[in-house]
Amino acid sequence: MPKLLLALLLLSWPAFAQVYTYIDADGNRVYTDQPKPGNAKPVEMAPTNAMPAQKRLSPPKGPAQPAPAPIYQVLRILFPTPDSMVEDPAGDLIVTVNSEPALLPEHSYRLLLDGTETGPPSRSAVFALTNLDRGTHQLAVEIVDSQGQTLERTPSQPVHVKRMSLDAKRRAQPCKLADYGKRPECPLKDKPKPKPDIPLIPFI
Repeated sequence: MPKLLLALLLLSWPAFAQVYTYIDADGNRVYTDQPKPGNAKPVEMAPTNAMPAQKRLSPPKGPAQPAPAPIYQVLRILFPTPDSMVEDPAGDLIVTVNSEPALLPEHSYRLLLDGTETGPPSRSAVFALTNLDRGTHQLAVEIVDSQGQTLERTPSQPVHVKRMSLDAKRRAQPCKLADYGKRPECPLKDKPKPKPDIPLIPFI
C-alpha cells in the first residue's frame, strides 16, 4: 500500500516539487513537500515519462475563397475591328465600345489612344477622334469608377489609318484663293500673288 500511495503521489506531484517522507507518531509513513524536523528524508524522484507539451495547433484553414467574379463579363471595341484599315482624308475616326452588362451607375468608359487618354471618362459608348496621323495606332478602352480607378480594360488593338496626301487632296480639289490658310493642303505660302494692275494707256 505505501508503494502504491507513493506512486500515485509522485505522478500527481508537480515536477519541480521536492518530496519528503517520514514516520508519524502512529507509525504511518507520510509523504509531504514540507521537510519535517526529525526523521523526514527527501525522496529521490525517478524520471517521468510525461510527454512534452504539445503545441496548440490552429484549426485548419478552410478552402481558399474564390476571387470575386468580375462585374463585367464582356468589354470590347466594336469599331474599328482589330488590325483594320481606316481611310479618311482628315484622319477622323469614330470608335464604338460595348460592355455586358451595360455600364453601371457611377461607372464610365475611358478611351486610350497609343496609351494616352483621349479625354475625360464618359458614359457614352461612342468616341470621335480627329486628325489622326497616318500609320498604325493602338486603341484600348477602360471602365473606371467615380474615382477614376480602372475596373476593367481591354487589350490594346491596332488600327491602321490611311490618309490622302496633301498633294492628292489638291489634285482632287484644287485650291481657290479663299482656301489658302484654311485648308491644310492650301498653305498661305503657296497662295498665288495677285497680278499687278497695269493701267491701260489709250492710244493717241
